[in-house]
Amino acid sequence: MEFKKNKIALVTGGSRGLGKEMALSLAKKGLDVLVTYHSKIDEAKKVVSEIEKLGQSAAAIQLNVGESGSFDSFFEEVTTVLKNTFATDKIDFLVNNAGVGVHESFMTTTEEQLDNMFNIHFKGVFVLTQKALLLMNNGGGIVNVSSGLTRFSFPGYAAYASMKTAMETLTKYQAKELGERKIRVNIVAPGAIATDFGGGAVRDNEQLNQFVASVTALGRVGLPDDIGGVVAFLCTDDAKWVNAQRIEVSGGMNL
Repeated sequence: MEFKKNKIALVTGGSRGLGKEMALSLAKKGLDVLVTYHSKIDEAKKVVSEIEKLGQSAAAIQLNVGESGSFDSFFEEVTTVLKNTFATDKIDFLVNNAGVGVHESFMTTTEEQLDNMFNIHFKGVFVLTQKALLLMNNGGGIVNVSSGLTRFSFPGYAAYASMKTAMETLTKYQAKELGERKIRVNIVAPGAIATDFGGGAVRDNEQLNQFVASVTALGRVGLPDDIGGVVAFLCTDDAKWVNAQRIEVSGGMNL
């Protein structure tokens, strides 16, 4: 079998919000894209269609990053889709974007909420990446996703932000250990973004929106397309010497 040479990125949580913009930005850079979705298959299909209109190949597969027991069957499906849709057997880039937030004070955070944040934002990413690396070409890259909340604090995000801090540490270890395969690993930390994340508070709550804008040097809240291009850049040769970096994309929030 002859394999074509287009590079392929796997983007988790790529059906909407930041993940959608990441997937589209990658396609605009000439990459083929495999996105995952949790439950919104129609939205995922729309993203696939948009990517195809940009002239790239695309596909969508269901995945719950909080259920690591499902990863083996997920990657069996990935292998099939890579062969049938992309005419290859490997990916080049992994973007660990999928996630949900929880807004709860430290004192009232339940053990169930803490476990959920751990499973989705740390354990899930840790194990998923281990398994993805078995299908990844040398010389590719991994982009993890953190949050501005690891640098500054807002009450109510203790569990979420702590997992993201763990991801920032893991990113450095991954970069160190995967260097022999010439796989670069970086982590992008968005500031407050106007999406439906966390119930859409930043987007829909005018008071919160204005507050975020007031503490941001560029004077507004972030938008999804502010982030996608940075992730796409990290998946190109333009970023070939960028490794083990935390890149905050917040417009200068809380400086």
